[in-house]
Amino acid sequence: MTKIAFICIHNSCRSQMAEAWGKVVLGDISEVYSAGTEEYPEVKPLAVVAMNEVGIDTSEQHPKLLKDIPQKLDILITMGCGVECPYVPAKYREDWGLDDPSGGTIEDFRVTRDLIETRVNTLRDRILNGDIKDKLMD
Repeated sequence: MTKIAFICIHNSCRSQMAEAWGKVVLGDISEVYSAGTEEYPEVKPLAVVAMNEVGIDTSEQHPKLLKDIPQKLDILITMGCGVECPYVPAKYREDWGLDDPSGGTIEDFRVTRDLIETRVNTLRDRILNGDIKDKLMD
């Protein structure tokens, strides 16, 4: 199975949402993880609320560090954190450049949630029949 990780600084919002969407959308074709480059005590409460609104319970998720996920990945997605991610071996990597809704309103979290959903669905299509598929074949 394809191993996919969504990486951010604190693993408390965008990467957690991406992991949750990934498990729903990509779970039949991949193992999905998320992690951060720095410790953080909890997933942002508004991220949990926003995901609950679409029927995805993330209340049991918790921030993880890079050391807590597999060290060899097929796909590494950074969320647009404005920080250089430490080297994690991956066959394919890209940055989604998403603004961090932390400190914003629930509407900001909803916008981010919906953008992530769209990108995860597109990622699925690209894995199954697009440009990423060829890069994963080695």
